[in-house]
Amino acid sequence: MAAARITILTLLAGATVANGDTFLGVQHTRASTEEDFRSAMSIVMGCGGDEGRDMLASVEEDLLPMWRVLPKTQEGFVEWRMVRYLAHRYFMQQSSLLVRGFEPMRQINSSHMGGADIFNEKVPSIVDAVLESKRSSKGFSLQEAAAMIATLGQLIRDAEGTLLAKVYRQQRKSTKQSLSHTELENLVEAYMIHWMMDDDQQVIRLLLANRTLLHTALPKWPQIKGFVDGVVKGMEFGRQRAAQPGHGPAALGSRYSFDDAHEAVSSITKNFASFWESECQVIKDSLVGMDTTGTGRVSLSDFYGANADGEWRFGESEAYLRELGALDESSAWRGKQVIIPNYIQSASNCIVATPHYLVCCTNECEAVLNEIEDAIGAPVAEPELILPLVGNMTNFDDEAPKVDEALKLQLGRIAETHGGKVPLHGRLFTQWLHYVFPQECPFPHKTGSTTAVTPLQFGDSYIVSEADVSSHAASRNESLPAMAQEVQLMSQWSEEEELIADYSLELTAPWDSTKRNALAAGAAVIASILLAAGAVSGSSKSAPACPFEKAHYV
Repeated sequence: MAAARITILTLLAGATVANGDTFLGVQHTRASTEEDFRSAMSIVMGCGGDEGRDMLASVEEDLLPMWRVLPKTQEGFVEWRMVRYLAHRYFMQQSSLLVRGFEPMRQINSSHMGGADIFNEKVPSIVDAVLESKRSSKGFSLQEAAAMIATLGQLIRDAEGTLLAKVYRQQRKSTKQSLSHTELENLVEAYMIHWMMDDDQQVIRLLLANRTLLHTALPKWPQIKGFVDGVVKGMEFGRQRAAQPGHGPAALGSRYSFDDAHEAVSSITKNFASFWESECQVIKDSLVGMDTTGTGRVSLSDFYGANADGEWRFGESEAYLRELGALDESSAWRGKQVIIPNYIQSASNCIVATPHYLVCCTNECEAVLNEIEDAIGAPVAEPELILPLVGNMTNFDDEAPKVDEALKLQLGRIAETHGGKVPLHGRLFTQWLHYVFPQECPFPHKTGSTTAVTPLQFGDSYIVSEADVSSHAASRNESLPAMAQEVQLMSQWSEEEELIADYSLELTAPWDSTKRNALAAGAAVIASILLAAGAVSGSSKSAPACPFEKAHYV
């Protein structure tokens, strides 16, 4: 393996001697926590050389556009909740990875900080110490956030190496021996089976013993195999074009080391979502074809009706759809509806589920939010700035969004809640974006009300019964009452705000500004009267302003 990759066992051996007052076995004070943080992340990454520095620089560069527009402390740092937010968006944008523990629907508090599961599994002592030291400190800098995210990426790569070594053993090969091109392709294919089957040994043994079963278990296996072969051939082509130190055998004799195989599987993790996105678009196209209202919703009867017609994808049970946050039950007239972007982004459509992350469909709303952030360049903005910007955007079908008067009013109400400006990363603005781009942007449920549970985690009831499919399919052609055609299309709208950071430096609540100004003016009149009467001295202390506490922080 590459020199920059260290063994987790070595790290844990050093970390386990730490107690509540030490960090990696070293006594620390608040003044030294920043140095401890950087050192800890460097140890995990093994980033003493150019590879580690390049990795950190690359992550920092990718984070910078998002970092510019996040709310920060007076010192220019962000809270842990924003580091989680950055990490979630970074991995979704890079590889459509939903990192377990960083799911945005998870609720965090002082007793549950919401660290990535792989941190808690591999380096619990380090994570606990870092987060505890940072909880009451100034927060995280861009460099520290990048170090945390780069460390997470390194741990994911180390987990890939662990699984790859396991596949080597099962294939009766030594990690020290070199492989031919064909041997490497076969080994990486075996890795793919382990990876996509979540290391379910019983299923894996069956698939490896009878490769014809792969076409049943994985309907797109020929395409997946082609993708794997392309990764290996691409790596071979790259070696031949520019042989690098340590890659001579691969370039000249088409022999591949364990490091080469590890590079291939890391490339698969990074690029598999892009390869699979065509399947995600097939799902979206099917649902959009049933979205007769253009609201990003499909009636549950149409959803199951498609299943009855042979569409095998739409088979999640009503209870499972509800758990995933893909079911809208707010309209008495329209009945239960499947929310298109929530369904596409749900765990049931994530093609790979590992203990540490899911490989999911692309979140198309990321491109929308990125464009808005880039244009505004701040954590908040007035509606007058947002409306023309969004009005000039297009959805993924190159159609302009329909920002009607109702949506303009809703954006104005959001701004009124926050003293005239809209927080770009609050729940209400995310909700507004959903109604502007209903087929691209997921509806943001309140934190803690939904989960990213996989079908295996949900249990046998994740799949709809044949009786329920038949019942819904039979009612799909029933016409809605005329009034239902004009019923409010935003029946699911919720007025509850959720801010994932403290916006007090960016916002002034209306009950602070207007009421405070009125009280100040009144107090000045009263003071002048009293001063004229000689009742008070000319010096006084002003009362502290009320804190901005009406929003719900998560």
